[in-house]
Amino acid sequence: MKLLTFRLDGEYRLGVKTEAGVIDVQAAAAHSGYNDNKLPATIMDAITWGEDAVSAISKLIETVASKGEDQPYLLDESKLEFGPCVTHPNKIICVGLNYRKHAEETNAPIPKYPILFNKFNNTLTGHGHDVTLPKVSTKVDYEAELVIVIGKKTKDVSKEQALSHVFGYCNVNDLSARDLQLRTPQWLLGKTCDDFSPLGPYLVTSDEVGNPNDLKIECYVNGEVRQSSNTADMIFHCDEIVSYISQYMTLEPGDIILTGTPEGVVLGYPEDKQVYLQDGDTVTIQIEKLGQLTNRMVAEKH
Repeated sequence: MKLLTFRLDGEYRLGVKTEAGVIDVQAAAAHSGYNDNKLPATIMDAITWGEDAVSAISKLIETVASKGEDQPYLLDESKLEFGPCVTHPNKIICVGLNYRKHAEETNAPIPKYPILFNKFNNTLTGHGHDVTLPKVSTKVDYEAELVIVIGKKTKDVSKEQALSHVFGYCNVNDLSARDLQLRTPQWLLGKTCDDFSPLGPYLVTSDEVGNPNDLKIECYVNGEVRQSSNTADMIFHCDEIVSYISQYMTLEPGDIILTGTPEGVVLGYPEDKQVYLQDGDTVTIQIEKLGQLTNRMVAEKH
């Protein structure tokens, strides 16, 4: 199932992508008279309630499909204002240097343990939104990444059981201001500028994704392929990452984990060929089964 968040009348609403279009979950329930106390009103409800919520949405889809009447709750996806597909994560945890070829292109040693850092909710934005290139940086880089979305309270979980605690997966562009990131040994400043984590367009449930470490992952800048790899190249796979982090902190439903980026980032080019993101550039992140996340870069006005 592909879930999404869109904005209507100033509020985030929950949608589900179907072949016929996007169903506004709340509007469809009201229109059809469908009533289920596990039908989520928001994406965060859906993640927290897990299988019960997905089941309730599935029954809603069956109910409205059987009516075969006018469907005012069926929306044209191309006209939606998307929000981040996870709106209020408690934690945003990132894994650095987690693709073997990316570590090699940046002349970094292969990590023995996952390199963890964090981002904050100010970095979240949705598919189709402009992203401001901050005036304090001249070296903003793209990073296509797979995101793990936690679906259950998770502490000290085994590698074998780790993926059963995952609700689903989505795309992110882990934008990075390299000049700020590398100014000090701590990467945080270069990672946490506003809107530096476009997320979406869909949150795809784990059953539909299958093996998260066998997905084609790509990044395009103005239509040109910049990154093309497979999540199989991860040094630490998704099950290892969830298990490892859960040894040190309790993961909660809605927490998101950015799992690292493959080779092809600007930072990996020879210095004389590094051309960082510019005003007007359009960046698309595409991961197999997860759709396309596209954002335009816009220079901050001085």
